[in-house]
Amino acid sequence: QVQLVESGGGLVQPGGSLRLSCLSSISYFSFNDMSWYRRVPGKERELVATIFRYGSSKYADSGKGRFTISKDVAKNTVYLQMNSLKPEDTAVYFCNAAAGVDTYWGQGTQVTVSS
Repeated sequence: QVQLVESGGGLVQPGGSLRLSCLSSISYFSFNDMSWYRRVPGKERELVATIFRYGSSKYADSGKGRFTISKDVAKNTVYLQMNSLKPEDTAVYFCNAAAGVDTYWGQGTQVTVSS
């Protein structure tokens, strides 16, 4: 069974930074891509960033220039570096992995941006 475990969330002041991690129980190369999503209560889940198997990436407009998605294939881990955080970035952040028709989700990690 594939497991994705997020970590790194927490409380940070506006303008601060956090790095989220998503550890996969299987090889990174088992997936076509891995993504970070976020969900704010009362809103639909939003795609934040995606990294494809061989390293290209894409970002939602909300995170462009502030967020960076990266991978460490030796550790089967994908990261989301978030800089210049804003209160509107407050959400539960989820890791997602896609392998063909199968998709997998982590349990989520809370990020709160507040002074």
